[in-house]
This record gives sequence, C-alpha cells and structure tokens, in this order.
Amino acid sequence: MLRFLLRVLCLIAVCNLTAGQTKQITGQALVEHNPRLSDFQVIEFRRYTIKEGQRKRFTQYFDTYFPEAFQQLGTIVAGSLLERQNQSGFTWIRGFHTFDDRAVLNGAFYYGSVWNEHRNTMTDLITNADNVMLLRPLSPERGVPVLPAVDPVTEPNGAQGVVVAQVFGVKANSVEDFAKQAETIFASYRAAGAREAGVLVTLDVTNNFSQLPFRTDGQFLVWLGVLKDNQMLEGFTPVADRSLTSLTATGLLRGAPELIVLDPTPRSRLRWLP
Repeated sequence: MLRFLLRVLCLIAVCNLTAGQTKQITGQALVEHNPRLSDFQVIEFRRYTIKEGQRKRFTQYFDTYFPEAFQQLGTIVAGSLLERQNQSGFTWIRGFHTFDDRAVLNGAFYYGSVWNEHRNTMTDLITNADNVMLLRPLSPERGVPVLPAVDPVTEPNGAQGVVVAQVFGVKANSVEDFAKQAETIFASYRAAGAREAGVLVTLDVTNNFSQLPFRTDGQFLVWLGVLKDNQMLEGFTPVADRSLTSLTATGLLRGAPELIVLDPTPRSRLRWLP
C-alpha cells in the first residue's frame, strides 16, 4: 500500500510539472508571437525577363509556391508585378529586416526543399534574372509597406490597382541631395492620387550571397506608388512627364528617369486597398 501511494504521489507530481511546463511554453509562445511584417530595411527590386508567352505560367507558379515559403523563413515578398510595356517583364520586391538576414535566409530558401522541388520548372521559364537592385529605404519610415495578404474571400478577383515605379540613375554621392530636390515632385505625385509606397536608394555593400548578384553600375533612387485604376493613371502620367524637366535640371542624374507601369499579380501584397 505504501509503495502504491508513493507511485500515485510521484505520478501526480510529474503531471503537475508537465502541465506547468506546457503552460509556461504556451504562454511564452503567445508572448513571443510576432510575424514582423514591418521594418524591412533591405530591399531587392528584382526585374526578370520571362520566356516569350510564358509569363502567365511563371506568375501562377510564383504566386502558388513562394510567398508563404519566404514568409515562413522571415523574409517577405512585398509585391509581385507584371510590366505593362514589356510582356516578358516580371518584377518582384523582396524585403529583409537586416543585411545579414539576406545571406542567412536566402541560403535557407535556395538550399531548401520548396525551391529544390520547383527550381527546374521556374528557371526553365526565365531568360534573365540579373536586373536586380539592392536598396534601402531613404529613411526608416519610407520603406515598402507590407500590406495584408490577399484575402481569397473578400478579394475574389485578386489584387487590384496599378503600381508605378520611377527609377532614377543618380550621380555618385548625390542620392541624398537629389532626394531633397525631388521632394516637391513626389508631393505632386501624391496630390495626383498616388499612394507613396516607398522611396528607396542603393544599398552600397559587398554581396553577401554570391549566388544572387545585384547591380553595381551606379547609385539609384526608386520611387514607388500605388494608383487606384487606369483612370487615375491617366491623370498621374502627365504629372510624371512634366516632372522630367525639373528633375533633369538638378544636374544630379546620369540619364533619363524610367517610369515603369506595373499590374499586380493576383496575390501581390502591393496593391490598391480601399
């Protein structure tokens, strides 16, 4: 009887200890839960050329397999977009919290099971993936916003709106000066209805993941905006065209700015939201 009672007491003690540990772990997990869907200070602006006639297939594969795979690791696909003027152009924006994260998380993804399962399918559809700019927000609050994931119930037609990206090649050591002089122009874009979605400048660092090269042909500033629809785009385009004279007059550019009009893919986070 004494042995039996001792065993019962031991069992109760173990159960209480296990319950306490489980409660502690669960509580800790709830406290620590943080998807960190903001403060991405390192941005890859990736412009791919897809095989002629294959962009729709590439988009379907990309949207299906990769956004959550990246997010689970701690990086983010902030936007996935189709260039209007180039039917083979696919642009996507990837964010990292830190530059060190870029090496660690790219390694985790490109040596991981998701990419290795679909690598051949994807790479067979790409003819060029080297047009990549490594960027940082001009200031911490002007990074690319990570909007909520597209809701398949409330957004049955997928991502809507029009995204515009204006790319400026800036002379060496002139990015900050150019950004200051361009502020009145960016204000006119917002006045035309565009929601600013980032002002990004070249991140001047040595590549820490050599398998993914990025451009080193000079400094850039990229302005991103989101428009509601084509009607708003018609009002925005003349404003952007008129800005070219004053922006060129700064004497800080290496060439004419490039205005890229982009349509969000069905699952693009970067889009127009009411």
